[in-house]
Amino acid sequence: MTATENTIRFSVHTLDKATKAKVTLENYYSNLIAQHVERKQRLAKLEESLKDDSLSEEQKHEKRLQHAQKETEFLRLKRSRLGVEDFEPLKVIGRGAFGEVRLVQKKDTGHVYAMKILRKADMLEKEQVAHVRAERDILVEADHQWVVKMYYSFQDPINLYLIMEFLPGGDMMTLLMKKDTLSEEFTQFYIAETALAIDSIHKLGFIHRDIKPDNLLLDAKGHLKLSDFGLCTGLKKSHRTDFYRDLSQAKPSDFSELCEMREGAFV
Repeated sequence: MTATENTIRFSVHTLDKATKAKVTLENYYSNLIAQHVERKQRLAKLEESLKDDSLSEEQKHEKRLQHAQKETEFLRLKRSRLGVEDFEPLKVIGRGAFGEVRLVQKKDTGHVYAMKILRKADMLEKEQVAHVRAERDILVEADHQWVVKMYYSFQDPINLYLIMEFLPGGDMMTLLMKKDTLSEEFTQFYIAETALAIDSIHKLGFIHRDIKPDNLLLDAKGHLKLSDFGLCTGLKKSHRTDFYRDLSQAKPSDFSELCEMREGAFV
């Protein structure tokens, strides 16, 4: 029996399965390496900020502990599998061009959040992938007092879901409608907080591009936070609409590859 006769012939179906398995494994380990690099970069960024001589050793230690807790929480969320069924809808609190915002309650903890729902088909049709990517980046990077916090993200075949911090103070537009005219003291306060909020995201390399009273939310203590980064842009190629023009024929089911969204964070 010759070597040629000993050659094993695989069916097209088997070859297709093998190719998919290969791609899946390559993507899995590629993501692991990328996550490791990102963790090292975040740690390096933290250590660079701790070179500030005005910080005491105790403050530096506290910041390192906070960083470690965030990394642990991030990994925990990556391992979890959340879905829309894990949240009890309470009411619709806003509507937009690409979906709506609902007030929801997480069934296992009872915590209340704002669930932002984005329709994938509309995102693709109206070339909003770049804006979604920029919104993802700003929500991940801007973990501080001036930006509405994102706790979870996940998707199904139709929608993308962002689980956001719920701010009971409403928005600035509602406050203006109720008060009609703000006092000089209140005006100075909110103008100052708005300027600080905008400056904070500029330092991260992002431009909001949709600053208006509706997007200035108020927390329970009356402090301001920026929201709705749907028109935000950054300095990366992936934040530009023309970067995705060659993906115009993609189907809504392909959106997970375009945005690479996973539980706990976008990656």
